[in-house]
Amino acid sequence: MEVIRLDQVSLWRRTQEEFSYDLKRTALSLLEGKFRTPSRRQVLKDIDLGISAGDKIGIIGANGSGKSTLLKVICGILQPTSGTVRVRGNIAPLIELGAGFEPELSVTDNIVIYGVLLGFSRQAMKARVSSILEFAELEGYANIPVKGLSSGMVARLAFAIATDIHPDILVVDEVLSVGDEKFKQKSKQKMDELWNDNTTVLVVSHSMDFIQESCDLAIWISQGCIQSFGKASDVVETYLNSL
Repeated sequence: MEVIRLDQVSLWRRTQEEFSYDLKRTALSLLEGKFRTPSRRQVLKDIDLGISAGDKIGIIGANGSGKSTLLKVICGILQPTSGTVRVRGNIAPLIELGAGFEPELSVTDNIVIYGVLLGFSRQAMKARVSSILEFAELEGYANIPVKGLSSGMVARLAFAIATDIHPDILVVDEVLSVGDEKFKQKSKQKMDELWNDNTTVLVVSHSMDFIQESCDLAIWISQGCIQSFGKASDVVETYLNSL
């Protein structure tokens, strides 16, 4: 059964130059006759992609090729400029761990809100609070505002929530090396559990060994286009031969 479908998906994003423009600067540039329309860059180009339930897919490519952007489009964090994205099932993004937390709210409240946003009921998430805090090693921080946590604690909390809820689709962007060695081992064990069940996993990684050993399929992206999609070992070989 297909759980992710992208049809002719393209995305244009603003460059840093455009982000730097404000109203005052724009008005001044117009008065001086120096205004130039800030450029935009096409990050994804006519992406067609279908992913089935249970697939374990590695996404590879050079920095800036569009790998992380593709994940964000699939997760709904970014909306495509054109084309359609369809996702079946709940999806947990492990992208920029901690993004989306409300810093003024307590750890417990953030756990509940995070889960509700992923489609779970408030009651179900409240029942999961204890196990999430235990895994994240934050039992003593349940009522502390998230802004009082260190960056490492926030990363552990985000990982614990996303993996505790057993999502239908898990999206991972090079964020597995969080915490100390003890927590890294716990994280690896948790990922192994998800890897061995019917969870659909998409993971961006620069480790070709990991992609070949852990993923059934791989996608090679270059300059916003899918260059190759198929058996992981074949795609990795094609990619490495292109370098």
